[in-house]
Amino acid sequence: MDDKKPFHNPFAGLKDKIGELPRGPEPRDAERTSGAPKGPARAMVRLERKSRAGKEVTVVEQLGLPAAALRDWLKALKDALGCGGTVEGNALVLQGDHRGRVGALLEERGVRRVTIG
Repeated sequence: MDDKKPFHNPFAGLKDKIGELPRGPEPRDAERTSGAPKGPARAMVRLERKSRAGKEVTVVEQLGLPAAALRDWLKALKDALGCGGTVEGNALVLQGDHRGRVGALLEERGVRRVTIG
């Protein structure tokens, strides 16, 4: 069998010149890119009973997320809290009084300022 190559490789000569090339950009800091996920700047959490036949619901407002992201956040909160809920407009409505627990969950998801009212 011949030691012939099946075709001419135009990049074979570049292998010798790799030392002459300038250095590329430095890799980004691992600490800066990793860490807490970036989420909305703020969220308002409040308890509501009005117009709900006396039932308590926890309302999370002012997230400023698109509708698809609101549905994802609602599912994650419902799973973590073990309750039902829905999206009403731009607010997440969770069944029951979860003001004490929902603040920590929102901060874990990257919300920088949680106001509980």
